[in-house]
Amino acid sequence: MKNFFTKFASAYVWGNVMAVLIVIALLCIGVKYGLDYYTRHGESIAVPNIVHMQFNDAEDKLDSLGLEIVVTDTGYIKSLPPDCILDQSPVPGKRVKGGRVIYVTINSAGSPTLVLPDVIDNGSFREASAQLMAMGFKLGEPEYIPGEPDWIYGIKVNGKPVRAGQRIPVDARLVIVVGDGTRSISDSALFNNDQVQFEEVEEEEPEYEYEVIEVQVDEDGNEITPSAPSSSSTPAQPAPSSTTPAQ
Repeated sequence: MKNFFTKFASAYVWGNVMAVLIVIALLCIGVKYGLDYYTRHGESIAVPNIVHMQFNDAEDKLDSLGLEIVVTDTGYIKSLPPDCILDQSPVPGKRVKGGRVIYVTINSAGSPTLVLPDVIDNGSFREASAQLMAMGFKLGEPEYIPGEPDWIYGIKVNGKPVRAGQRIPVDARLVIVVGDGTRSISDSALFNNDQVQFEEVEEEEPEYEYEVIEVQVDEDGNEITPSAPSSSSTPAQPAPSSTTPAQ
């Protein structure tokens, strides 16, 4: 025990202990200030408002503040020019560290389009309306024609019919052509020839009054004209007298 306390009280041991403590203290101080420097503790930048600015102008402005810009989405507003910034994140005024990325949505050069699904002559008005609105289409007032009730006979855009598979601008209004539950004989698209029945009208023959006259003909079919009696012919019977005997 005497030798142990003698060695423990020596300057060599205490020197090693002090060295270890100094190293630990230096590491703690280095970590603290190193993290502050790396994270730029206490340093922040207010995010500027770049909404409705052109992308190139906004990029230059953020770069001068030590911020970056990244496009994450596109939209379309007809009244704004292409490459105009529509939205940003983080919002203007929020304080961020230097080097922070600002995410933006820019305006596209043209209206985005959607593919028209196969709903023509393939379902009811309610089903087609729900499907088209879920896809992002805008619907106008439906147009009714003679046909099966609530059945889709066509779709029009700007007064012109469109077909399934066409790309339609999302800002265009679709007009669905729907049957109103009535049928018309003049509507050849809704009727077959065997479905239309016509009644035949018989014409009545006119009645004529006529008198039958017997005519004598010879062997050749020629009419025999009565002639005056000849001397060689058989004497004719005397005609009855027209005088009525007196009573």
